[in-house]
Amino acid sequence: MVNVHHVLVLNGPNLNRLGKRQPEVYGAETLADVEKRVRTRASNLGLGVDFRQSNHEGDLLDWVHEAADNRWAVVINPGGWTHTSVALRDALAEVADGAGFVEVHISNVHAREEFRQHSYLSEIAEGVVAGLGTLGYELALEYFARRNNGNG
Repeated sequence: MVNVHHVLVLNGPNLNRLGKRQPEVYGAETLADVEKRVRTRASNLGLGVDFRQSNHEGDLLDWVHEAADNRWAVVINPGGWTHTSVALRDALAEVADGAGFVEVHISNVHAREEFRQHSYLSEIAEGVVAGLGTLGYELALEYFARRNNGNG
């Protein structure tokens, strides 16, 4: 497995609405709040980080390709594309063969509607963090830092 020096944190559809959309499910934090915390945590762990969000699937695909080309690890909250996008899975397969990726979900998708319980990505992810709120992003970064030190 490739040592990780840079992590691309990707967020799919509707995550720009974090803090406004269904706060009883996703919490009151905004995506900007999460980004600030993630940047601080990455810096403390000695990792470079880019943090991006799009409601357009093609953007995520292009960014995943960028990560594969640069051998960056990926932390991804794919939102609704978790359950629908074979194209995203195909793109992430290349990252899985390189630096690796961790799938993050703010809510516990396994305790929600049946259609949310299937992920096209989990099978090829190094790990999945679900239901721990936005802390999942930081836990994914911690995983990559620990893996670099032989503790992952």
